[in-house]
Amino acid sequence: MSGSSHTAGRNHHANIVCCCVWKSKPSDAIILTNQNMLTGHLPESEGRNVMPVREADCLVVSRRGSKVRTVHAVRPSDQAVLGSWIGEQAAAFAESCGFKARPGQLVMVPDTNGVPTALFGVPEQGVVDPFVFGVLAQDLPAGDWRVEAPDDIARHDVILGFCLGAYQYGLKSASAKKPTTRLVVTAQERASVASEMARSIWLARDLINTPANLLGPSDLARAAKTVLKEFGAHMDVIKGAALDKAYPLLAHVGNGSDRGPRVVVAQWQGSTADKKAPLISLVGKGVCFDSGGYDLKPSSGMLRMKKDMGGAATVLALARLIMTQDLPVRLEVRLGCVENSVSGHAMRPLDVVRSRSGLTVEIGNTDAEGRLVLCDLLHEAGEQKPDLLLDVATLTGAARVALGPDLPALLCNDEAVAMAFLEAGQQEADPMWRLPLWQGYKEWLGSSVADISNISSRPMAGAITAGLFLERFVNPDQRWVHIDSYAWNDSSRPGRPKGGDSPGVRTIFKAITNLFCEEQNAAATKVS
Repeated sequence: MSGSSHTAGRNHHANIVCCCVWKSKPSDAIILTNQNMLTGHLPESEGRNVMPVREADCLVVSRRGSKVRTVHAVRPSDQAVLGSWIGEQAAAFAESCGFKARPGQLVMVPDTNGVPTALFGVPEQGVVDPFVFGVLAQDLPAGDWRVEAPDDIARHDVILGFCLGAYQYGLKSASAKKPTTRLVVTAQERASVASEMARSIWLARDLINTPANLLGPSDLARAAKTVLKEFGAHMDVIKGAALDKAYPLLAHVGNGSDRGPRVVVAQWQGSTADKKAPLISLVGKGVCFDSGGYDLKPSSGMLRMKKDMGGAATVLALARLIMTQDLPVRLEVRLGCVENSVSGHAMRPLDVVRSRSGLTVEIGNTDAEGRLVLCDLLHEAGEQKPDLLLDVATLTGAARVALGPDLPALLCNDEAVAMAFLEAGQQEADPMWRLPLWQGYKEWLGSSVADISNISSRPMAGAITAGLFLERFVNPDQRWVHIDSYAWNDSSRPGRPKGGDSPGVRTIFKAITNLFCEEQNAAATKVS
């Protein structure tokens, strides 16, 4: 019942070597670079290499003599004085083009010297969604641009939105490098929270977008090791018999794949953190491809399943951001890297496995594998008694039915912590929506032969019952947050291109700084 009986059936030979590499440390880079970070090779039989590392310049520190054009951020109430900014003729031209300063509206106009300048609409007041500035990276002509905006619009939002809008992903054959659109920033801004946040989100997007044949469990573990080692984190990658013993449910999920599972465990401590500093424990679901197992998904349901490691990618991005800002905390990261496949070694419906906690779990549905991946990791993380235990997972379709693609579901067993996360979401324009851990549904997870089933007996409240399942592996006194994320954009919008994404990174980072790092948060606010 340990999930290890089929270990011999796995092929532990590496089929693909693929890892993520940041060429330079964040503090060294003058230009912010988006990199696909695929540096390995396909199997020898393929006779070709994985596409090379891709770069796209996004931020640049202006140098004397460089040609820089201006974007004027305009509110609807500013139109009356627009002529004094850019000249009456240019203002009249903008009006003839239908410019009303609607948020996100962009129009090019010639200035008095005939050099194109840009007018860009921003909201009249209130919280500015940084994604609106993604329009600039996507629609401005190539060249270097500075943004002149009202004083109450944070540079943090301009930089972050521009960078997220500049993101692209592709593995097409190499072609001539196209001129890029770049935002002019100061040397301080190039290493600001905003630019590091963008780098971290790019990392998550790249990992989620990478095809499953190029990113298996071992590849995801290597990518995590590359990122975390840069900041001096202590790393362990567990596999084979050691994994079978320590994480029996996760191992049982991975039995069906020739690409054996991996668990990444990392510890890091801020330079000013001591042994009494808050311990933040992050857990990520890293299912590199989910076929559904014997409860097979329909073909249409598999088309996005390379994104089922989006929780691990989000956790890795968040960990990187915490480390770049040297938060005064102790940090633990656990990633469950696995593939849910069909084979003679795969888990079967109604299997019963004893978990790390000792609870026996009946496999009511092999496509409810994400909670099996998480529960052993959550139990181990809780043994360290962290001040905050948080997991992120692309866990249920039910959360998407209830909330759609933009709102991650938030389930939490502590009212104060839940409110801190919801408030942070509003502050960052990166909202989440809370769902209840409604105890009345616990009995739906009952089993006649085991302590608990991994699937509800009723076809409703799926996101809640998944959270209730995980709660069984969390100490009742432990402050715990569970985030159920879609991790994907079905269509392109400003700052959010179609494909993988990591909503919630900004909110979680803000909540952690608000809860545990007040001095750091105040300093970051001044800088950004």
